Amino acid sequence: MELIIGYLGFILSAYSVIANDVIQTLGTFISSNHKVKWWWLCLFATGILALTLWYGWYINLGDVSYGRLENIPLPQSMHWWYLLAPVALLVITRLGIPVSTTFMILSVFSSGVIIEKMILKSVYGYAISFVFAMLVYVIISKKLESKRALDRLEKHKKKQYWLLAQWLSTGFLWSQWLIQDFANIFVFLPRKLTVIELLLSLSCIALIMAYIFRKRGGKIQEIVNQKSNTKNIRSATIIDIIYGIFLFVFGNLNAIPMSTTWVFVGILAGRELAINYLLNKENVKFTYIIIAKDFGRVNIGLAVSLVIAFVIQYLK
Repeated sequence: MELIIGYLGFILSAYSVIANDVIQTLGTFISSNHKVKWWWLCLFATGILALTLWYGWYINLGDVSYGRLENIPLPQSMHWWYLLAPVALLVITRLGIPVSTTFMILSVFSSGVIIEKMILKSVYGYAISFVFAMLVYVIISKKLESKRALDRLEKHKKKQYWLLAQWLSTGFLWSQWLIQDFANIFVFLPRKLTVIELLLSLSCIALIMAYIFRKRGGKIQEIVNQKSNTKNIRSATIIDIIYGIFLFVFGNLNAIPMSTTWVFVGILAGRELAINYLLNKENVKFTYIIIAKDFGRVNIGLAVSLVIAFVIQYLK
């Protein structure tokens, strides 16, 4: 029974984590490549996933979490109530609400000290990414995000180079996100995987990826689609580069897991504020509302995860 709970927890976590967090890494990719067949996008993303998963497993002697589960041991007894977290995340994802999958999944396995460190790192990540993105877009918005600049790009022959840059930046960002969030996906499985376990888990994730791409990201993709110019290939590329670099630098400062959702929402918020302030000032007030709404949504995950963690501690 404990094995069944562990495998079921892995499947639920894999689907809900990827489906909820797909907007962070693949959202702009899906949005800006809406004319490309979904299976080409899926093959590309699944290939990057397979390479990142195998590399982590190989260099870490079976640990695919890149060390982020070292301080979060697998429980000696896997009871049914551990499934509360991925089930809750699954429901929230189906409602189209972006939340922190790190808090939702890992908090039920973590001690109070680890939870505190995860929250602190995530809050810093949101604040720094917000300021960083705002400064970048204050510099580049008028040149690259204005209507005139976007219209000029559509007619320019070099658009094909931006297409290549967008796919490369997405591959880099996707690999960095996976390094951060493999811990959320594999927390129900042994900390050291055998070759068979590695291949079976990869096959399961590949099927989940195919379903998500077939649905073009699902309901939660609307978070990206409602932001300025996200269907533009150049705009999507710049977002991916900023996010990928931030995860590579800030996310790898230590092995403490952090909420990539908070970082992504911070980047979108800083970007949206800068663009509208410089190019569309009459919408700045509406931008504040969107930023507050998105921030409120990600805090739902924190609140729910802490409640579930408290319930599980009580049931123990």
